[in-house]
Amino acid sequence: MIKIQIKPLSVNDAWKGKRFKTPEYAVYENALLFMLPKLKMPEPPFVLTLEFGFSSEASDWDNPVKPFQDILSKKYGFDDKLIKKGIVSKEKVKKGEEYVRFKIESITS
Repeated sequence: MIKIQIKPLSVNDAWKGKRFKTPEYAVYENALLFMLPKLKMPEPPFVLTLEFGFSSEASDWDNPVKPFQDILSKKYGFDDKLIKKGIVSKEKVKKGEEYVRFKIESITS
């Protein structure tokens, strides 16, 4: 791995002023909060594995991570700072077959 000695820039520090959730985000959040199953949460710290099924090849693998992660933390009642490792992948799917697959594990398991 290549190491660059610089403090990483957070999403919060990358944007000036207050950001507002879009109506699309509100719909997405409400749908996910309803659709996410009940889970017995493992002990923190966590490893979060995400797989996004996109119908567009142009979709960036990292754009949906933060919104989905924030909604997971809201649904399951944990602070997302407890996620110490993330594994993210994307798959190409047909239009109308988009999905998100996830797994939350204890980093010690």
